[in-house]
Amino acid sequence: MTPASRAEVPAASRIVVKVGSSSISGENSDQIGPLVDALAAAHARGAEIVLVSSGAIATAIPFLSLDGRPTDLATQQAAAAVGQNVLMWRYQTSLDRYGVLAGQVLLTAGDLENSTPRSNAQRAMDRLLALRILPIVNENDTVATHEIRFGDNDRLAALVAELIGADLLVLLSDVDALYTKPPHLEGARRIEHVPYGDELAGVEIGSAGRAGVGTGGAETKVSAARIAAEAGTAVLITATPLVAEALAGHDIGTWFDPVPPRHTAERDAPLA
Repeated sequence: MTPASRAEVPAASRIVVKVGSSSISGENSDQIGPLVDALAAAHARGAEIVLVSSGAIATAIPFLSLDGRPTDLATQQAAAAVGQNVLMWRYQTSLDRYGVLAGQVLLTAGDLENSTPRSNAQRAMDRLLALRILPIVNENDTVATHEIRFGDNDRLAALVAELIGADLLVLLSDVDALYTKPPHLEGARRIEHVPYGDELAGVEIGSAGRAGVGTGGAETKVSAARIAAEAGTAVLITATPLVAEALAGHDIGTWFDPVPPRHTAERDAPLA
């Protein structure tokens, strides 16, 4: 059931949660535990949960003795290969506390743009969820090139939500909601609700996050929210430490209404 408001979130049956690099790497790597606690609680009540997780490259930085995020493609690919392994180990170790098994799913943009690999990905995801496995999705940075990348995992999460027909997409970051201007500026106000089709006129949306290890920001989250909403998925944007409250239906973050069912029917109706 697609929730019509935050209060209906606990009734959502298929949920995609996206977490950014800065939230689960470096000094914030200890946030993986509370994140898993929240995901496991939703899983235990019967929801099908998919986690879209950035962080492979950022996780590898200390293991490769790098000063920061690498800028050349080859080193990014190598770091992704190392970091993805460590990241999955951390997630599975935490999920073991609940007896939940994770499944790694690595995708490129081409996988969701072309019909055959898209169909294969959809079938695999549906089967993983039917087996009560928690898929952990990331961009396949080890083989992706600049020309075929998603650009950020917010967009990837929206496309995954569309792929599997998710009821809800939760986009997590280091900011608790969208604001009328960057939240550190005087006069910034939280945007509680974005009706379907609202262009957010007059809102100053920044293009980068506060940390230097990710690629997304408020701009990418708004774009992703619109992709998901157009596909019929409700969207909630909030901060990673608030994920338990988000999945419990508390009044936090910024809520994006999905396309109304009538609009969906009109859009998908065959031409006369």
